[in-house]
Amino acid sequence: METTIQDIEVMFVESPNGPAGSGEAFNKLESSLETLKGRKFYATFQYATGVYRACVEIEDPDEPERLGFQKWSIPGGLFAQEKLKNWTEHADEIPDLFDKMSQEYKGRIDSSRPSIEFYKSQKELILLLPILR
Repeated sequence: METTIQDIEVMFVESPNGPAGSGEAFNKLESSLETLKGRKFYATFQYATGVYRACVEIEDPDEPERLGFQKWSIPGGLFAQEKLKNWTEHADEIPDLFDKMSQEYKGRIDSSRPSIEFYKSQKELILLLPILR
């Protein structure tokens, strides 16, 4: 399935160890927030550079600088989309699903934008691979 999303304004923690440091990056991000309820969390991975970011969408009255976070805009556009149900039990499948999507959309991948994981809920993860029209 293909979908178009808008840019998403976030604050983030960059993992120095790429995806292997995702847990540490999310722990640092989440521990600085007053509440996680109702927040929209994302992870981005830029294949070309290996940069992995744990992100949360900025809401009023968030003050990223006061919390020690940088601001960034996750670039929107056209994406291939897959859902992973019960992702907490199947997190090890995420790389394989992105590989499968990359094969399906070979020749259309937009390497200038990062792939995105949208943590829709504790049960559902949306995987977004940037593609060209």
